[in-house]
Amino acid sequence: MKRLEKSAMIAAGFVGLLGAGALLAQTATTKTADPNAAAVARGKTVFQQKCSVCHYDNTEQKKIGPGLKDLSKRGTFSVNGNKITDESLKAWIENGDQLMPPFKDVLEAWQIKDVIAYVKSL
Repeated sequence: MKRLEKSAMIAAGFVGLLGAGALLAQTATTKTADPNAAAVARGKTVFQQKCSVCHYDNTEQKKIGPGLKDLSKRGTFSVNGNKITDESLKAWIENGDQLMPPFKDVLEAWQIKDVIAYVKSL
């Protein structure tokens, strides 16, 4: 009987470890997914407040500036043909050009990063 009890305890411990491992794996997955989703949500809010005056986010159609839907899939900026990267988007938002005002004094660095996350999600 003692041998059976010992086997049952070992089995219960093993099942407990498997459950704890699954819980940790789920938590790790959630932690890595949440920051990007949160950044996209914050970026959408900033976009709606500051960018939607000139840009559509739900179409490629031009408003005042180009529509930004599928911008990442296009791969290049329509105005100058430069490659679209996080860094080039950041520089464009911060510095603007003849057609777009600079936003480096309007938006915090984290807001620009969040807007980039949002635009890339379109």
